[in-house]
Amino acid sequence: MLEIIVLPLLTMVTCKETRAAIIALHKNGFTGKDIVATKIAPKSTIYRFIKNFKERGSILVKKASGRPRKSSKRQDRLLKRIQLRDRSATSAELAQEWQQAGVSASARTVRRRLLEDGLVSRRAAKKPLLSKKNIRDRLIFCRKYSEWTAEDWGKVIFSDEAPFRLFGASGKRLVRRRKGERYHQSCVMPTVKHPDTIHVWGCFSSKGVGSLTILPKNTAMNKEWYQNTLQQQLLPTIQQQFGEEQCIFQHDGAPCHKAKVITKWLGDQNVEILGPWPGNSPDLNPIENLWSILKRRVDKQKPTNSDKLQEVIMKEWVAISQDLAQKLIESMPSRIAEVLKKKGQHCKY
Repeated sequence: MLEIIVLPLLTMVTCKETRAAIIALHKNGFTGKDIVATKIAPKSTIYRFIKNFKERGSILVKKASGRPRKSSKRQDRLLKRIQLRDRSATSAELAQEWQQAGVSASARTVRRRLLEDGLVSRRAAKKPLLSKKNIRDRLIFCRKYSEWTAEDWGKVIFSDEAPFRLFGASGKRLVRRRKGERYHQSCVMPTVKHPDTIHVWGCFSSKGVGSLTILPKNTAMNKEWYQNTLQQQLLPTIQQQFGEEQCIFQHDGAPCHKAKVITKWLGDQNVEILGPWPGNSPDLNPIENLWSILKRRVDKQKPTNSDKLQEVIMKEWVAISQDLAQKLIESMPSRIAEVLKKKGQHCKY
């Protein structure tokens, strides 16, 4: 009888299945000696399984406790508070401060505890410093336009100036390399002490990009230059994109933008101005995202001199699609809502 029962069990190979077979035989009245005779497992293993089953009434293996944690839940909460008090503190610095509270742990343990709370080390986002006045002005602006829809924002022409530098100085570049290739020519981003910088002025709306002009070298960005730019670049863009339809012009609070002569000139041209625009608020201006996209595209072309850089800038500018421009404009209601939700602080854009 024993041989008939055990025969199909001899093919079992996993410890879990072997344990279940041994306990099944034990429940059917077979002695330990009988089960050992089947050679289903070593004698010591069979008797250990039977003993554990008698003590716990289950065939499940008790989970090992493992190495005890060095910190309690209360101490973990303390570490979290310390980190939130100083977001830039390193794991080594946190470990030292935690040790003063009675927890002797390594920097690695600190990182694991913080990771359990969702606190991950990341590069800090760079945003302009906001004063109380900036925050107040941002809230005033966002409340004023909180009811505007994407269609309303589609009637606005956004504008700004931006610098472009040679040799990919626009941002960080990532490369994939093998061991020993850190300084391979294809994996290095060249730099120069004083890279050539080109300043441009551009505008765009939901209808696409408008004019883009390059500021000549040794030319100051003053009210005379700005008025000439508006005359030669803005007015043709308004005519081309809106014709006789009424539109609104946006520019920030740069000194040459706020000059009385500029305000009067725009009034004489029947150009309505959006605002007043809050200071230190590039996150509210979708043209800033357009500049970032344009700079990445220009960097990929790897221009080697100022003339080539200017040529690439103009080429990539006109290649920007209307769909992209429209998507950026349509983000305005979300930008406004997020700034209001964050009580005037930076939004994600």
